Amino acid sequence: MKLRMLLLAIVCLTFTPASAEDNCTSSEADVPGDIKAIFDKPLYQKGIWGLRVVDVETGEGLMDLRPNCRFFIGSVRKNFIVGELLNEIGPAYRYNTPVYRQGDVDRTGTLQGNLVLVASGDLTMGGRSNSDGSIAYSTFDHNEANSLGNAILTRPDPLAGYRALAHQVAQSRITEIAGDVVVDDRLFPPFDFREEFKVRPIFVNDDVVDASITPGAIGELATVDVRPVSAALRVNNFLRTSKSNNSLHLVPKFPQCIGMPGCSAEVAGEIPVSFVPPLTGEFPLVQTFRIVEPSNYARTIFIEALESEGVKVLAPVVAANPRQLLPPKESYSSQNKVAELIGSPYSDTAKLILKVSYNIGADTSLVLFGLTQGINNPSDALELERRTLMSRYSIPGDAYHFVDGSGGGETIATNGAVTQMLVAMSGSPSFAAFFDALPLLGVDGSLGTVTEFEAYPTLAGARGQVRAKTGTFVENTEGGPVLKGQAFAGYILTKRRRRLAYELVVNNVPITDINDVVRVFQDQGIISAILWRDN
Repeated sequence: MKLRMLLLAIVCLTFTPASAEDNCTSSEADVPGDIKAIFDKPLYQKGIWGLRVVDVETGEGLMDLRPNCRFFIGSVRKNFIVGELLNEIGPAYRYNTPVYRQGDVDRTGTLQGNLVLVASGDLTMGGRSNSDGSIAYSTFDHNEANSLGNAILTRPDPLAGYRALAHQVAQSRITEIAGDVVVDDRLFPPFDFREEFKVRPIFVNDDVVDASITPGAIGELATVDVRPVSAALRVNNFLRTSKSNNSLHLVPKFPQCIGMPGCSAEVAGEIPVSFVPPLTGEFPLVQTFRIVEPSNYARTIFIEALESEGVKVLAPVVAANPRQLLPPKESYSSQNKVAELIGSPYSDTAKLILKVSYNIGADTSLVLFGLTQGINNPSDALELERRTLMSRYSIPGDAYHFVDGSGGGETIATNGAVTQMLVAMSGSPSFAAFFDALPLLGVDGSLGTVTEFEAYPTLAGARGQVRAKTGTFVENTEGGPVLKGQAFAGYILTKRRRRLAYELVVNNVPITDINDVVRVFQDQGIISAILWRDN
């Protein structure tokens, strides 16, 4: 398995190390023996460990190894922005998506004007909703299918929300739209996501098109199932099953033509009949195309949903989203609302972001946090967050450095900053939702496969008693790949029923392949279980 197929929803970026002024020197003499034995493994000969443990109820610090070191923490950063937004808007808050008519509906049911879907920043648009209303997620999420090498798709219809809106429009007596269909995507200006595409406040299937691949007989085409199916992007299958050659590729992974008639991409090359999909060990193999123009794509699938409901649309099904037709932002009248999709409570969205480490969701949450104070872009939202962390959470500005909401770039923090946020969250009204959103050791999310601690009789009871966000950052250097940062940060309900907040992190570990990363994950799981047992 290639090293780029890393672990659990992490996109690996190249950036410079933490400041040389960071004080990462410290004695490990006071580290308990069972934990020190793991620190001393040959794998960590050049590694730098940090560990801070705090009793949440008393505030007592139980351990604080390298308190002044600013560690690479990766996606542990998501704890901050998800917690802040939960506190700002409340766990029950929903990002609802309305549809308005611009013009009158005549006696025949024809709307003499445009139909406008107003994007709200709803990350799932009903596309992950289970029958009980909860949000579906899997062990290996499709948002990282290409970097991980595979994924497990969730079961709900990714277009369910758009279909529900179209049904409501049809129920409102509109049978034909003489004007156009427009997506109002002006909630915030589009922002760059890791040089892949511009994020807008409208989402379809997490802005990817899934290709589920299964080989056939040698020399025959493989089976490629695509979702969503839409004229917005036709996916052609040219992938053949071979005896041994593996040249599977998606062309292009980032289709720039979305919004143009005839836009297409292809699954091409060859896949060996004996191929074993990574992560799952079974087919289908999932790879994805990025929806690089979400507003254009959403407009098309909304029109297709309308037509499926019997609403005739005279405008072209496939075209660029006609933003020039939008009215002033504050001009919508409740009397002209013809449909509304009720979003999931943000507590469920928070669970999706933290369980699978959903990067786009975290970056969007940063902007949504900014919008609560009238700020609509990531850079200004980061400055707002800095002021908020200092004033509301008592976290000094020099204890961390964030460049986005998800943990990319030069994301560093001291263990004290991380645990201070965790302790502060434990006393907030939204804590129950935040706590529930974190991955469970040995059970689900990015901690679902961390189970080696169960091989030790005294540690097996830690299963389900540790909730922590993980963060991983790998850098390719001239000397080979280096695990620049691997961290766990969250809460432990100990064997003696103490409630602890902790961050466990290791930086600068030279590695050879993916198995070394898995080894670090498992070792950190064992250390977490030791903390459960001994406190």
